[in-house]
Amino acid sequence: MASRPWVTPTEVKAYTEIKAVKERTDDKLRVDISRAEKYVIKYTNNTFSDTEYPLIPSDVKNAVILLAENYARSACASSRSSRGENKSETFDDYSYTAYTSAEISEEKGDLDLGYLLDEFKKEKPRGNIILRVTKL
Repeated sequence: MASRPWVTPTEVKAYTEIKAVKERTDDKLRVDISRAEKYVIKYTNNTFSDTEYPLIPSDVKNAVILLAENYARSACASSRSSRGENKSETFDDYSYTAYTSAEISEEKGDLDLGYLLDEFKKEKPRGNIILRVTKL
């Protein structure tokens, strides 16, 4: 496997425009990056070995940056929600919570990662094959 991490916290902070992600500690961003790399490895079924990929392709790095930013944004939004910083109101049987656009977490499907990662996908082994040969 290519040596990890493939992306640094500095690269994630340079990419993002979200203030909460820029203010996130490097240690927490390293965890987000690690999660993103694991997601990419599982999605592509590809470990990006040193022999096959001496350098990590830029599309893979971009996908990791997008995912790490998404994980960081989600963590920041959930911590604000748990501290009660989101505005919410209740009227009889109706209630709502107002989030800023930076706090709304995107699903991984909305990040269009397929365009970046599909060319690196490898087929999963389908299991054990037993071949029995008999003499005719």
